[in-house]
Amino acid sequence: MDLKNFRQPDLIKKIVRDIADYDTDVNFMEVCGTHTMAIGHWGIRRLLPDNIRLISGPGCPVCVTPISVIDELIKLPEVTIATFGDLLRVPGTSETLEHARGRGAKIVTVYSPLDALEIAEKEEVIFVGIGFETTIPGVAYTILEASRKKITTFSVLPALKLVPPALDALLSDPETEIHGLILPGHVSVITGTDAYEFIPQKYQIGGVVAGFEPLDILLGIKKLLENREQPQIINEYSRVVTATGNQKAQSIISELFAVADGLWRGLGWIPASALSIREEYSRFDAQKKYGLQMEDIADNPGCSCGDVLKGKIIPLECPLFAQTCLPENPVGPCMVSSEGSCAAYYKYER
Repeated sequence: MDLKNFRQPDLIKKIVRDIADYDTDVNFMEVCGTHTMAIGHWGIRRLLPDNIRLISGPGCPVCVTPISVIDELIKLPEVTIATFGDLLRVPGTSETLEHARGRGAKIVTVYSPLDALEIAEKEEVIFVGIGFETTIPGVAYTILEASRKKITTFSVLPALKLVPPALDALLSDPETEIHGLILPGHVSVITGTDAYEFIPQKYQIGGVVAGFEPLDILLGIKKLLENREQPQIINEYSRVVTATGNQKAQSIISELFAVADGLWRGLGWIPASALSIREEYSRFDAQKKYGLQMEDIADNPGCSCGDVLKGKIIPLECPLFAQTCLPENPVGPCMVSSEGSCAAYYKYER
């Protein structure tokens, strides 16, 4: 696949002109943090007329990881904590995992849950399982490998989230004003587009599953505008996404995990939006193994990450943005992650 096909200046200009022909005021939410970064990188907001606004959504797994996950992990100094790098700098109640590591806590960065399993062959390890549907199959497979190898020193703290139930909760909020969704490409490879059919049926707005190149995103916006009167779910990313998704990945997820209510940082508890480890694999459940408590702890009172994740404000409207909240000194998680809205706005939109 030649990416130049998705970066053709003449075609981009034509689509931008087509978009400019629509004079209706709309708010389109790009759900995925990777889309937020791509939109900033390609300067897409600057290409759009003022009546078409792109707002960011809750599609950053690090950003929605509860404070209590950080706080509970910090209490376990005798266990090695294996995590993806973005989580290290996410603020807990009093400190980050990075600060705890500076004090001597055993916290290591890994690129895959299988890296954590390799460490567990030598010492007790908790892998912090954060992520959406894209990440979950790899975590499930690693638990199966731990079971097959009879490794008893490996466990997973399940902080895994499901995107469709979060969108349902977001759209049901009467204060939310969203007229269309740019749906996540990576997640949709696993879920398929059928997972979003409730959106036009229940909320009478459309959604487009889009890729991450400039033409992908602009075509997604154009299709949302074209179908305002008859909203539907459209698959613009058909080169990798299907209606039913990755059946094998869905099967391994179902084998290892059961659907549960989930705690989202900034959004609170959302029904059926998370996964818990099934009873037959509970020996690999760090929450049960160590008695960890997941509670809804309030963020820093000055931090507006919750409203940013709900699409109620853009990062530029947060009073701390680029003032006391900076990439080198983040107050909230949206400034930490490479997929965070505030990090994207700081890098591209100031």
